[in-house]
Formats: sequence, C-alpha cells, structure tokens
Amino acid sequence: MSTTLFNFTLGGDPLSLDRIRGILTRLEDTIIFALIERAQFAHNPKAYQRGALAELKATGFEGSWLDWFLQETETFQAKARRYTSPDEYPFTPLAELPAPVLKSTPYPRVLHPNGVNANPSILSFYTRAIIPRITKQATLALAAHKRANGIVGEDEYEDDGNYGSSAAIDVEVLQAISKRVHYGKFVSESKFVENPAAFVPHILNPNRQALEALITKPAVERALLQRLRKKAVVYAQDFAPDGEPKGDAFKIDVDGVVELYEYYIIPLTREVEVDYLLERLKGLSQEEIDELASRKKQ
Repeated sequence: MSTTLFNFTLGGDPLSLDRIRGILTRLEDTIIFALIERAQFAHNPKAYQRGALAELKATGFEGSWLDWFLQETETFQAKARRYTSPDEYPFTPLAELPAPVLKSTPYPRVLHPNGVNANPSILSFYTRAIIPRITKQATLALAAHKRANGIVGEDEYEDDGNYGSSAAIDVEVLQAISKRVHYGKFVSESKFVENPAAFVPHILNPNRQALEALITKPAVERALLQRLRKKAVVYAQDFAPDGEPKGDAFKIDVDGVVELYEYYIIPLTREVEVDYLLERLKGLSQEEIDELASRKKQ
C-alpha cells in the first residue's frame, strides 16, 4: 500500500473511494496497536475526572488530567500547523490554540465548509466506555498485586499512578479515532459529487434516514468487522522468542476492540456523514442548488 495516502500535497484524487478506504484501513492498525499499549496500564479513573488532581487545580486548571494533557499536546501541534490539514480536528477549541509558526500549506479545497465536529462525543465514549473495558485485565492484575502486599478494599483497585504514560497513549488513540470518524465527511463528499441529484432532495427536505441509506453499505461494514477481529487477534498475541504464538493469551480484550468499532466508531462515523450532507448546500445560491439537483450519476 502506498505510504503517501495521507499526503494531500502529492497529487491524486483525495475523494477517491479507494484512497479513502486505504486510509481507513491503515487507521485500524493505528487504533488497535495504540489500544494494546493503553491496555498495559490500569484504568486510572482520576485521570478522567474533572478536578480530581489537586496539582492541576493548584494551577487554576479545572478540567481533567486528560483534558490538560490534550490541551498541552495540541498547543504544540497547532504551532506545527497540524490543524490546518483538512482531516485534523483538535479536541481543544481552536480559539484556545495558538497560530501556526510555519507558513500555511496550500491544501486543495476538498470539503464543503461545515461545522461538524464529533470530538466531544468521541472523548465521552472513550473515557466512559472504552477505557474501563480495555484496561480490565491490567486493573485486576493490579488489585491482585496490591492484595499480595496487604492493600485491600477501596485502595486495591483501578489506580497504578501511571497518569503520564496512559494519557500519552490516550491522546494517540483519541486522535486516530477522531481522524477515522471525521473521514466520514470525505466519504459523503465523494458520494455526493458522484450523484448530487440523489442527495439534494433529501437535504432540502431533511431526511436523515434517506441520506443514511444512500451512503451505508452493510456488506462493507460486516467485512470491516471481520477484518478488524482477525487483525486484533494477530496483533494482540504474545510471541515466544522463536516467533511462535504463546497459546490463547491476548494482550487486549479482542471483543472490546471489535465492539469499539461496531457500537461506537461506525455509528458515529455514519452520523458525521449525514450531518455533513445536511450542511452540504449551505452558502450556495438557488441557481447552484438547481444545477446540482439536475446532475445525475453518469
């Protein structure tokens, strides 16, 4: 597979569905490997609770440790113009981030101007549903270790103190999920420009179900989940020095990885796709809308 799939400046059609599928497939690898890395640490729930760390409150920061870590990380990345790319969306409000130090890159205009941003939902489901699930093994192992050292009750579970290490991986996972979910806009734009006449009536008379039917391919989603499970099984195995797998032990809950996609990433991507389409005609003149409505798939 080409190593330049993410690069908008090297030519090629950024709305090619083959190109988009290639990007989404590579993001599967990024997300799985990052989740495996996060699974080695316990839950550490204090890192996700607003105001839970006195050290942060003393600086005047009222959010969670992860909120702070995201803001600090994205502040640096904004200076390096990460968020001028059409496929990057910070979790920190753009108004709170600094301007890039580097000159802007002349990215091609690919998407219609829109305000769709799913990051608040991504952050919520990741911290509330995904983190407890994928860290369960490490959390239980931590509890057993604490009990062996005479620590019992409330103090035996959940917290191993690795706030920095776990948050660094959390940021990587969140940014990869964000890119994956927001690539739904590219899918929608690609399908819209191929056959605008099919979409325009359902945008003018908002019909989410009809728009969703135009962009959803159940067979593709089933194949994705099957591929994802196979990847997670392979990547999550422990291997002996000779390269052979060590039995049926996995470094992460494989079902949890699949369910992350099935119940969170895929449905949220679909919402982003439809939300984008509902904004696709904003700012256009009636003449432009009429012309799109007459343009059918060739």
